[in-house]
Amino acid sequence: MFDDHSSVRRPLLAVVGATATGKSDVAIALAKTFDGEVVNTDAYQLYRGLDIGAAKLDAATRQRVPHHMIDITDPDEPLTLAGYLDAANAAMEDVWSRGRLPILAGGSGQYVWAIIEGWQVPRVAPDKALRDELEAFATAEGPAAVHARLAAIDPEAASRLDPNNLRRVVRALEVVTCTGLPLAACQTRSPVDADVFILGLRLDRDEHYRRLDQRAEAMFAAGLVGEVKDLRDQGYGETQQLRGGIGYKEVSQYLEGDIDLDEALRRTKNANHRLVRRQGAWFKDTDPRIHWLDAGNLLIESSITVVADWLRSRQQSY
Repeated sequence: MFDDHSSVRRPLLAVVGATATGKSDVAIALAKTFDGEVVNTDAYQLYRGLDIGAAKLDAATRQRVPHHMIDITDPDEPLTLAGYLDAANAAMEDVWSRGRLPILAGGSGQYVWAIIEGWQVPRVAPDKALRDELEAFATAEGPAAVHARLAAIDPEAASRLDPNNLRRVVRALEVVTCTGLPLAACQTRSPVDADVFILGLRLDRDEHYRRLDQRAEAMFAAGLVGEVKDLRDQGYGETQQLRGGIGYKEVSQYLEGDIDLDEALRRTKNANHRLVRRQGAWFKDTDPRIHWLDAGNLLIESSITVVADWLRSRQQSY
C-alpha cells in the first residue's frame, strides 16, 4: 500500500499505447507488484457480451487482480463520456480509499486524457430520435455527410473529430444541438487531483502490424463469429458497438452475406492498422508527459523498474 501523507498527492498510474502493445499484461504485472487495481480505459470492454473482439481478459484473471469498468453496461445502453467519467472517478476513489494504486489501462485515448486532464463534459442526455436520424443519414449518405453537418454548425469541433468515427460525431451533434453552444464552450478542464505517471508502450510498425494480424486471426479462431451471432440473436445487431466496432462490423457483414469470411478477416486486419495510426494522434512520441518503453523483450521487467523508480522518488519527497 502507498502511504497516504496529507502533503503528498495520491498516486495514479496510467499504461497507454496503441492496441496490441501489451498494456493488459503490463498492468496486471504492475498491479501484482505494487498493490494496484486496474481501471479499464478501453471503450469496448465496457460492454457485456463483447469479449473476444474486445480482447477482454478472462474472468479468472480479473479475479486475481481486481478490475474496474469492465462489463458495466449492455450494447444497447451506450455510455456517454460523462457517464464513463463519473463511474471511472468513483472507481479510482474506491481504490484510493483502500490505500491501493489505481492503474488506468486501455487504448481509448479520449478516456485516458479525460480522466487525467479532468475534462468537465456537458451532461447532455442521449437523444434517441436525433441519433436514429443521424445513423439513418449515415447509412444512406455515409459518415462523411454526418461530419459535414457538424462542420456546418461547429467547424472547430468537426476539425478535431475523425469523420469516420460516427459515434463521436453523433455525440458532438447531440451536445451542440441541445445546448446551442460550440462543443469547446461545453468542455472545460480541471486536472485530476493526483500525482500521475504515464507509461507508454510502443512497437516498431512492422512488428506492430504482425502482432495485430496475429491477434485478428486468433480472435476469429477463438469464436468471434459465434460471439457476434449470439449478440445479434440477443437483439444487439443494430447497435453502434456491432455496426462500428472493429471485428464486430466485419463479422456482421459476413453474417449478412455481404462478404465471405476471408474478406471479413482481411478487412478486420486493415481496420486494426488504421486504428493504430489514429491512436498515435492521442499518444504522441513527443508528448513529454509519457515515459515510453519499447514493447519487446523484457517489457514486464522494464515496466516494473520504471514504476518502482517513480514510487521511490515519491517516498523521498515525504
